[in-house]
Amino acid sequence: MSDIRHSLLRRDALSAAKEVLYHLDIYFSSQLQNTAVPIVDKGTIELVEEFIFHVPKDRNVQPKRMNSLQELQLLEIMCSYFQEQSKDAVRQIIFSALFSPQGNKADDNRMAMLGKLVSMAVAVCRVPILECAASWLQRSHAVYCVRLAKVLVDDYCSLVPGSVQTLQQIFSASPRFCCQFITAVTALYDLSSEDLIPPFDLLEMVVNWIFDDPRLTLITFLNTPISANLPLGCLDLTPLLGLVRWCVKSPLAYKRNIKPSMSNGHTGKLAQETTECDGGDRDSQPLYSKLHLSVLQVLMMLQAHLTEKNLFGRLGLLLFENVAQLVEEIARLMNELNPLNATKETELSLDRLAQALQVAMAAGALLCAREDLRSLCSRLPHNNLLQLVMSGPVQQPPHSPYQPGFYPHIHTPPLGYPPRPASVAHATLPAHPAHNTHSPHPTQTFLPGMTFPYRPIR
Repeated sequence: MSDIRHSLLRRDALSAAKEVLYHLDIYFSSQLQNTAVPIVDKGTIELVEEFIFHVPKDRNVQPKRMNSLQELQLLEIMCSYFQEQSKDAVRQIIFSALFSPQGNKADDNRMAMLGKLVSMAVAVCRVPILECAASWLQRSHAVYCVRLAKVLVDDYCSLVPGSVQTLQQIFSASPRFCCQFITAVTALYDLSSEDLIPPFDLLEMVVNWIFDDPRLTLITFLNTPISANLPLGCLDLTPLLGLVRWCVKSPLAYKRNIKPSMSNGHTGKLAQETTECDGGDRDSQPLYSKLHLSVLQVLMMLQAHLTEKNLFGRLGLLLFENVAQLVEEIARLMNELNPLNATKETELSLDRLAQALQVAMAAGALLCAREDLRSLCSRLPHNNLLQLVMSGPVQQPPHSPYQPGFYPHIHTPPLGYPPRPASVAHATLPAHPAHNTHSPHPTQTFLPGMTFPYRPIR
């Protein structure tokens, strides 16, 4: 490595970066001939950080930085390399060697370059890079994942009007990347403040993706080996928790942030969006109603997939702890909105929460005892549907086989989580609107057990 480094020091910045990429290809291609899991050693990481991300190993050495043109040329070289490399294993290990965070001062430069590369890959539809980025999003800490998501949202939903169409087209090119991207943006935009409300173009794109193909949200889960030792701090296996949060919190969050006017006569940011963009036509609430229906459909699909993987009653994709946090956020929002007389929004939010809890428990996506649910929701205002969900279970006859629509008894401890003392309760699914009650648009009725069309995973 020292000989390579001395050779690179004599080159200009772009030439040295190209040479490092060439060295990585030879090095890992050779390793993969002998082992299925190549080792990214310290020396390789140091070469990458010094000659691609320009964090010098030696403080006495002046770093060779690239100008904007050279950086663009390097991005084009990377795009071409990942596109032309025919071996997926080589692509993945080199992408990991380049962009896996190391917890050091090179990470800011690493993340900046990654954002530019993935943004370019979206613009020119480089599927191999999008697939590598999907793997990166799956194994990296959520803090870095939301940073990458923010770069893409800024590039395609904020800076240039209409550019969201370019991002939307990757739906058919790389569904796996789209699934991870949705998970990241729902983690980023948690509706906790006005700045963390998803932009309208982003919301519309995500809703249309999921409505067109509900299985999109399950791609990572269906194609990932499940173990008890999932990496800590990574994104969830599915974006379901974030999507449920969007649906449940949106009536309250928008009520809080959209105010008719302020004391100085100016309107808030969201109010301006609603009244000025597209002639005042950009009402987000119908999109959230459409999304809520899609989420319920996805949860219903999970029942078959969990059973097929022998995970029904053992793996909860909606963790009880995360649901508890969501309920806490809803309660806090309702306390904030009490003076604003948000009765309709509160009722809609609680209806959606009740429906999501009911279907998630029936499908095996949420594993919890009925008593835990009652205790959890006790601080929320009274809601008829939520009260029905928390009421006594309808027990499954012990001699009958499993029937859809019942909450099955849990005899096996959940995979990777401590067992709960009480069995999961049982209740049939009532037909209930998925919930447009307070919208002027027609409602779409949600019927339990009703099949729905969806396209197969590409």
